[in-house]
Amino acid sequence: MIPKIEKSSLEDIKAFQEQKLLEVLTYVNEKSEFYKTLFAKEDISITTIKTLDDLQLLPVTTKEDLQKYNDDFRCVPTNEIIDYAATSGTLGEPVTFGLTDNDLERLAYNEAISFDCAGIKEGDLVQLMTTIDRRFMAGLAYFLGLRKMKVGVIRIGAGIPELQWDSILKYNPTYLITVPSFLLKLIEYAENHAIDYNNSGIKGAICIGESLRNQDFTLNTLSKKITDKWDIKLFSTYASTEMSTAFTECEYGIGGHHHPELIIVEVLDDNNKQVKNGEPGELTITTLGIEAMPLVRFKTGDIVQFHDQPCACGRNTLRVGPVIGRKQQMIKYKGTTLYPPIMNDVLNGFENIETYIIEISTNDLGTDEIVIKLAVKEQSEDFLSEIKDHFRAKLRVTPKIEFTTKEVLTKLVFNPMSRKPIHFFDLRKKM
Repeated sequence: MIPKIEKSSLEDIKAFQEQKLLEVLTYVNEKSEFYKTLFAKEDISITTIKTLDDLQLLPVTTKEDLQKYNDDFRCVPTNEIIDYAATSGTLGEPVTFGLTDNDLERLAYNEAISFDCAGIKEGDLVQLMTTIDRRFMAGLAYFLGLRKMKVGVIRIGAGIPELQWDSILKYNPTYLITVPSFLLKLIEYAENHAIDYNNSGIKGAICIGESLRNQDFTLNTLSKKITDKWDIKLFSTYASTEMSTAFTECEYGIGGHHHPELIIVEVLDDNNKQVKNGEPGELTITTLGIEAMPLVRFKTGDIVQFHDQPCACGRNTLRVGPVIGRKQQMIKYKGTTLYPPIMNDVLNGFENIETYIIEISTNDLGTDEIVIKLAVKEQSEDFLSEIKDHFRAKLRVTPKIEFTTKEVLTKLVFNPMSRKPIHFFDLRKKM
């Protein structure tokens, strides 16, 4: 069921969001110590903010603000916090987010309309292959959303292909929620144990944590490796703890749909000015309907593009394209700007590579240095030359490449303290 606002005209969506913006500004100006202090310091009267364009009059909020003033963002007494979630800490100290009972209901609504967007309906059965513990908001959100939809959930958690297949064959789920690279491990296990995965009843997978598509929405190398073998539909869903909102693909696979009743979105340049749709910039969000820790003009650190061409699914909302990269992970290498996802795509194209990590450091000249460490099935000078040639053709530069063992890299990639595989390690000196 598509929410009425998401099928409304662009003018009605804008008017709706402007009313919601006034409500959230009034709320944080009264309840949030951080925003009360910020608005007073900047001599801002919220009565001057009447339209979405007026957001430019407000300062942005950063991850550093959240880390430094975490408790000052909370707008409700501690006894009203029902659940505590935390960010992953990928780019610094984790930040705690408390959620009220209403916030949990909002989270469930968000995932329900997102999963509906991807085609999950009442009567489906979903295998949840992500953690629901460790203060991980997404795992809890998935469970709450599916429950709200009256969709059955099998809570397996991450990893262990044998257990995943035992559950798939026993309970016959129709959809999986997983990190997409893990689907390759499921395929490998199935092939080694004579499991006919194409007749397993799985129709699709909702994929988190890794990109599925290139910027033109064609399947990237990882997605092709999966779908060339397993005839299932892949859907990308993108979210963060700070947003408490997901952008999920519909069947047409041309970006994650925006839910205007839950979040206001901007894409900003380095001067915090709105870029044109279709141009890359930093996703910046203002949350709607959150009680405990609403955010105003929060810069997520993710570089994305907006798309506003009509979608055949009937939604008139903006769509967020595949994440180009994290702003703090941008690499300047030999005059070329790179983000880890484009290097991942190059490396995922080699069947001989078992696993890898990308390390970025600062060299003696003060510039970025890239070292890619590989575990491969067969090591040879010819293969090394092939990789270097491929990087040169795709990215115009060739990073330093070192071979090591799968055992060494697996411990780094699958850190037990992490919620998803880690392939990128930023060792640069912080200024």
